[in-house]
Amino acid sequence: MRTARKGSVEMPAFVRQLVKETERRVSSFFKGGRGGSAEGEQQGENEEVIPSPYLDRPVLDKLTEEGCTRWGMTYALGSMQGWRANMEDFHNCVPQLSVHLAGWSFFAVFDGHAGSTVAQYCSQHLLGHILATGGIGPEDDPQRVKGAIIQGFLQTDKHLHSVARREGWERGGTTVVATLISPYCIYFANCGDSRAMLCRSGQVCFSTEDHKPYNPLEKERIESAGGTVSVQRINGSLAVSRALGDFSYKGAENRTPSEQMVSPEPEVCVVERSLADEFLVLACDGVWDTISNEDLCAFIHNRLHVCNDLRDVCSQVIDLCLYKGSLDNISIILLCFPGAPQLSAEALHQEAELEDLLESKVAEIYAEICARGEEPDLLSVLTVLASTVIPGLPPGGGIQSKRNCIISAYYQQRETHKPTVPYGPGDS
Repeated sequence: MRTARKGSVEMPAFVRQLVKETERRVSSFFKGGRGGSAEGEQQGENEEVIPSPYLDRPVLDKLTEEGCTRWGMTYALGSMQGWRANMEDFHNCVPQLSVHLAGWSFFAVFDGHAGSTVAQYCSQHLLGHILATGGIGPEDDPQRVKGAIIQGFLQTDKHLHSVARREGWERGGTTVVATLISPYCIYFANCGDSRAMLCRSGQVCFSTEDHKPYNPLEKERIESAGGTVSVQRINGSLAVSRALGDFSYKGAENRTPSEQMVSPEPEVCVVERSLADEFLVLACDGVWDTISNEDLCAFIHNRLHVCNDLRDVCSQVIDLCLYKGSLDNISIILLCFPGAPQLSAEALHQEAELEDLLESKVAEIYAEICARGEEPDLLSVLTVLASTVIPGLPPGGGIQSKRNCIISAYYQQRETHKPTVPYGPGDS
């Protein structure tokens, strides 16, 4: 089901049209000075030009999937390449671990950097290494499970290092955010700057902490291992302080893997499950760079009242982040517990009224621009609308979350105002 009665409009075509009309205004920003040299630094004639990691226009095609568990949780994934030159995100969605662990589920987002190889490898092997520790069983001992998760990460990184040396992988790494859900607990494992968030009773109940080089404890470890933190990056280059891979930052002698400049050890937290648990989000920093925990919690909570297709909710989050300016790959996994918000007739009515209001506002703005003898372009309409007070916008999403509706209304107006060509004498 779409968000409202007008949701049957095929929005991706309108989004693509928007990109076509705006790409000339933004392409210079994405092209200039972002390929690895310092911003503003000009390349010499004989120096190699490093290709930009950004495209002239974003790749808008989305990968989506959905599923459910035997105990009543539903989930969906949404992923999009966006402005990045390559797609480097991978994921795991395992609603049931095994016959003996039927009530356990595992989900993870892997956000690769400097290539996708490490992220892909870890998405294929991390869970196996965690289960191989033997620390996960029906008894659900939190301390044993936490130890199993940490050991599984370290073993994955160790095996990855052997493969990297054998295959000649000189660079590349991945952040990981994962959740292991048992009948009694939710285990969160974070290694890097992807993030997990749990919403309970309509509020953010828990979120993982990002591992950035400038965090005091992370910076202390980096400097103790012989590194520096400048421009908020390790040695002025890497923007995360924990990751799998990135072996050029893990060569300090007489130090354990967890004491290296880049640590593969995840931070593991345990939260007891509650009947008030509504939904859980795992997402890469392409989401969190543009929206706060509280805003995303409010937005998804609102969307679940008007949409029962979790893939559509994920797609709306991705579009919202894109419109808010995310330049990265965007991946999100949404897990809904039995206590998640349900469809509401009142909310659906309010959503339809909002879209009616937006359509009428677009029509007014379009007519006003035409009355001045000007040609209304989409950006002009969007600019005027952005400065207009619109009641009833989705909390946490604002006007950006209704861009697709606005774009659709704009093209409807353009079609309505298309001049009629009179028939000529020879026309039939």
